[in-house]
Amino acid sequence: MSQSLQDQYGPDGICFGCGPANPKGLRIKSRPSPTDPNEIVCDWTPERHHEAFDGFLNGGIIGTLLDCHCNWTAAYHLMRQAGASHVPFTVTADYAIKMRKPTPAREPVHLSARVVESTDTRAVVEGELSAGGRVTATCRGTFVAVGEGHPAYDRWIASQK
Repeated sequence: MSQSLQDQYGPDGICFGCGPANPKGLRIKSRPSPTDPNEIVCDWTPERHHEAFDGFLNGGIIGTLLDCHCNWTAAYHLMRQAGASHVPFTVTADYAIKMRKPTPAREPVHLSARVVESTDTRAVVEGELSAGGRVTATCRGTFVAVGEGHPAYDRWIASQK
């Protein structure tokens, strides 16, 4: 897959972390791993304004990166599991971040995630953020597909029609 999941299934998304249409957002680009289709990966390069202190990434930015990347991992998994052609509209039900080490902000970071449990409408995802080959933060979250009436239901609909 050459296009990111975000560009392919939600190019009109405005989410701060993953929306391609948000010019002030982080605009992550998640893709299936070339070696393992069950693993979703992303490389992202911080800028100085993403720092908490000189040379190190802000914890809120780390949380946003992992939340959005894991949400797209869940959406892609649920789509594939259902044999659908479009990702479902998913939201974060819960997630927890563990900061393992300070994350350098002057080099690209790597995100990886995979689904560890799922039903038809819910996926539990574990993710990692690494820099320089060292895991600096981990995440475990639950992401659910929402239906009509939920405020996030049609957030990607314009791009899926």
